[in-house]
Amino acid sequence: MQSHEPGRERTRVLYEYPFNEGIRTMLRLEHLFDRLGVLASREAPVDHHFALATLFEIMDVAARADLKSDLLKELERHRAHLQAYRGLPGVDERALDAITGRIDQAFAGLNALQGKAGQALAANDWLMSIRSRISIPGGTCEFDLPAYYAWQQHPADRRRADLQGWIATLLPLAKALQVLLGLLRDSGTPQRMVAPGGQYQQSLQPPGAAAASGPKVYQLLRVRVDAEDGLVPEISGHRLMVSIRFMRPDAEGRLRPAGSDCRFELSLCA
Repeated sequence: MQSHEPGRERTRVLYEYPFNEGIRTMLRLEHLFDRLGVLASREAPVDHHFALATLFEIMDVAARADLKSDLLKELERHRAHLQAYRGLPGVDERALDAITGRIDQAFAGLNALQGKAGQALAANDWLMSIRSRISIPGGTCEFDLPAYYAWQQHPADRRRADLQGWIATLLPLAKALQVLLGLLRDSGTPQRMVAPGGQYQQSLQPPGAAAASGPKVYQLLRVRVDAEDGLVPEISGHRLMVSIRFMRPDAEGRLRPAGSDCRFELSLCA
């Protein structure tokens, strides 16, 4: 958050746009883990019901056969990239050790998981009976799942302890995501930009001779706007071009083109 006026800070809203399916999956899982953490820490049975629903969503996303191996490869790639900086002038070896240590811990934890993430939970018949009905409207009523209804009557501390035990089986996945997305976001340098008339386009192809070696492959776009401006960016793009159209909601919530110059902050992360 940056101050734009003396003595006053303005709230900024961050939007992120993935350039490939792998990063899209990682962002979805991060979103679900964030929601799960909030819901599981509460006390009401209804919050713990939606915590379980979120747990099942994580299992659905994490069921992709190659997800675990892809994350392990990404962790190894980042580690090899950072190791290349060892011994170079101006490199803080202690900071480098700290980052590679986090990567090594995440790699070891994820690699130690047996099978796919969530496989241990899939062997729990009681959880799977809830999972099979939770997507049915009203499908988890007490007459449908009396055992689940009985669990919801337990004290909040007991329910929380159960949830934390189930969540623990997925923590290596959450840790790997945290490390990888943190490294990716840190690779981008924020730049202040202006979208004339609310429209912005940028080529991701390097100019001139730099293009001969191939374009830099960006994986994530980050856009920050001042909340007070009421802007909503509609983003589209691929590895060679990105386009942003700034919109504002009308009185009924429908998005309309802003139609004026829009200031924003842009980061491209590789």
